[in-house]
This record gives sequence, structure tokens and C-alpha cells, in this order.
Amino acid sequence: MPSSLANHLNLWKKQLGCVPDYVWERTELETLVLADNGLTEVPEPIRRLKKLRMLDLGHNALTRVPDALSELEGLTDFLYLHDNRLSSLPQSMGRLSRLRYLNISGNAFAELPESVCAMIALIELRAADNQMSSLPESIGRLSRLRELHLRNNQLTTVPDTMGALQELRQLDLRGNPLNHLPECLRTLPKLDKLDLRWVSSLQWPPWLGELEGRGCVVYR
Repeated sequence: MPSSLANHLNLWKKQLGCVPDYVWERTELETLVLADNGLTEVPEPIRRLKKLRMLDLGHNALTRVPDALSELEGLTDFLYLHDNRLSSLPQSMGRLSRLRYLNISGNAFAELPESVCAMIALIELRAADNQMSSLPESIGRLSRLRELHLRNNQLTTVPDTMGALQELRQLDLRGNPLNHLPECLRTLPKLDKLDLRWVSSLQWPPWLGELEGRGCVVYR
């Protein structure tokens, strides 16, 4: 049964500064857009919005998100946290095990939060333009992932456990100071795009030719 417009609230770029209290009374909401409002916090009452499937908190000034966000068990479609000032996420966020799309690009993460690697339903993960120097071994848990965007971080390599990402189609490593790529990437059966542009520190491994030979587009 299709959702009605009453279940969707778009407050994009309304110069709110803080979220109006009436929003938390809208417990029927399935999508909520609060992007580009100068928000510095997400109030705890957000836990009331149990039916949310999509939440957009991008382009704000958040330095943290509350544990209450992890109680949104209906959050399955999209969670946008990009272009904020986040450097960590609560461990409890791993409870969002049905979420399919997460964008944490343009923040201040020095590492990919372990809680993200517990979001086992993720199909697309965007974590570009951060300060990550490594990825956790647990990234291999994201076995449904099709797109992984890591442009402009500080990665020198990626873990061998990425060989478990058997559904991965696109891997964007542009602009990282890579000095090694594990051969496990060669074995990813569905990889059709590997982006290595703006990487000057890497000696190209010979198996890249094998990837290209089977139809994977390698940008370098």
C-alpha cells in the first residue's frame, strides 16, 4: 500500500537551528529531511519516530548523534549524515541491521566506526572525504555491499577481509595515499569498477590487468 504525503516531511534548508518540537509528534513519518539547517544536535525524542525509513541529517553542524538514533528499527532505506563534524558514532548504531544506504562522507572520521560494520544489510556505503587511515577487519561482515566509496581519505591499504565482499560492484579509492592493494580484490566476482585515480604512491599490481581482462573498468 503506497505511503501518503502525510507520512513525509521535508524541512530542507529552512534555517531552523534546532528541530521544532512538533516534528517529534509526527510518529507516522516514514521520511524526514532535516538537511542544511545548521543543526548542532539531534534531540533524544527522535526515538519516537519508529516508522522512519529515510532520515536526512546531511549538511548540518553535528558533532555527535544520540543513541536514540539506534532505536529507529524501521530505518531501512537511507540514512544521510554527510557534511557534518562527526568523528565517531555510537556503538549502538550497529543495531540498524536493516539499513541499506549510509552516507557519512565529509566528516572527521579517523577510522570507520565498528558500528557501521555491524549494519549487515548495507548495499551502499559512502565514507568519502574523511581522515580514515585504515579500515577495520570487520568490514568483511558487509557481505551485501555493492558500492563502497572511500575517496579522499588517508588509506595506505585495505584489509584482506574485503575479499568477503562478494556482491561488491564498485570500489572508489580515489585520492588515497595507497602503497599496497591486497590480491583479494582480484577475486571479487562482481567487481566492475575500481577507481584508483589521483593515487600516485602505488605501484600497480600486475593482477589489475586480469581484472580489466574480465571486464572490470579500472581507472588509474
